[in-house]
Amino acid sequence: MSLLDDTVLDRSAALLRALQERGMTLATAESCTGGLVSAALTAHAGSSATLLAGYVTYSNEAKLRMLDVPRALLERHGAVSAEVARAMAEGALRDSGADLAVSITGIAGPGGATAGKPVGLVHLAVAGAGLPVLLHHEIFPGDRAAVRRASLLCALALVARQAGA
Repeated sequence: MSLLDDTVLDRSAALLRALQERGMTLATAESCTGGLVSAALTAHAGSSATLLAGYVTYSNEAKLRMLDVPRALLERHGAVSAEVARAMAEGALRDSGADLAVSITGIAGPGGATAGKPVGLVHLAVAGAGLPVLLHHEIFPGDRAAVRRASLLCALALVARQAGA
C-alpha cells in the first residue's frame, strides 16, 4: 500500500488550494506519521507558499525541545494524549508563525500499546490564532501503514474543517 496514493494526493492538493484561496499558512507537528502530512503537501508545486514548517517530533525529547511541550504533560498524560496533541499544535503555531498548525500523536503499532491506549489510537489537534483548538481522537484499524495513512487523511480533513474549507 502506498501511503501517498492518488486519494491522499488529491485531498492534499484540494487542501492546499483551499488554504491558498483563504490566504492561510500551515505548519505540521507529527509524531506517528513521521512527516507524512508534510510529504503529502509538498508533493505539489507551490506548496512552499502555504506550508511554512514541518516538525517531526517522534521522541518526547523532540516534543520538549522543538515544540515546548511541557514535561509535566508528557509525564501526566503520556505522549499519546489530547493534552500533548494540543500542546504540539500550539507549539508549532507559535514557533512557525503560521495561521494554522496540525499535530498528530499516536500508536501506529505493531507494538507500543499500553493499558487504555491500544494500537491505532491517534490524537490530533488543529490550532489557529484566535480559534478554539480543534481536538480529535480515533482508534484506526489495520496495520502500521493503515493507521498512518488514516491519520494523514484525518489530519487533512481536520485542517480543512478548521480553515472553513
